[in-house]
Amino acid sequence: MENINNKVQKIALTGLFAAMSYVVFTFFQFKITLPGGDATSIHLGNAVCVLGALVLGGLYGGLGGAIGMTIGDLMDPVYILYAPKTFILKLCIGLITGFLAHKIGKINESTDQKHILKWTIIAAVGGLLFNVIFDPLVGYYYKLLILGKPAATLTLAWNVTSTSINAVTSTMASVIIYMPLRNALKRSGLYARVC
Repeated sequence: MENINNKVQKIALTGLFAAMSYVVFTFFQFKITLPGGDATSIHLGNAVCVLGALVLGGLYGGLGGAIGMTIGDLMDPVYILYAPKTFILKLCIGLITGFLAHKIGKINESTDQKHILKWTIIAAVGGLLFNVIFDPLVGYYYKLLILGKPAATLTLAWNVTSTSINAVTSTMASVIIYMPLRNALKRSGLYARVC
């Protein structure tokens, strides 16, 4: 019965992280219009994805971020065509972050704050470094091959820049939020139930 309750809590929290990533991505972004009607944006939606992976593990955290930001894409006429790409890339951010934090760094099993902080930073950097490399790259080929947009080359530099800014700010935000959140969850007894 406890496994069922744990799974239900994780699913509910996945929905919460999806809602948070949607809100942060949609309403707290700085959109930059690009040539050809495209756009890129500076946002902290990836921070919510990383935070979800640190709290819930890679799969549930990645799904939360992927679902929220994909819904954000679907609701915006400029981004609607990029929703499949967004879902896959954001899920990968969560999977990589969760793998580094929980499988390699074993932050759930540690009580050493320095160890936890170190692996939280490594995991956040790893997941978001993946995004810095693959978001512009996949975006370029997605625009060029699938959408047939000749402006793909023009927008590549802007996408690299915005993705890099998002990665740095999201890494800082997710680590700064996760450490006290983890301690609060531990003190309240909720940490063992969701992690």
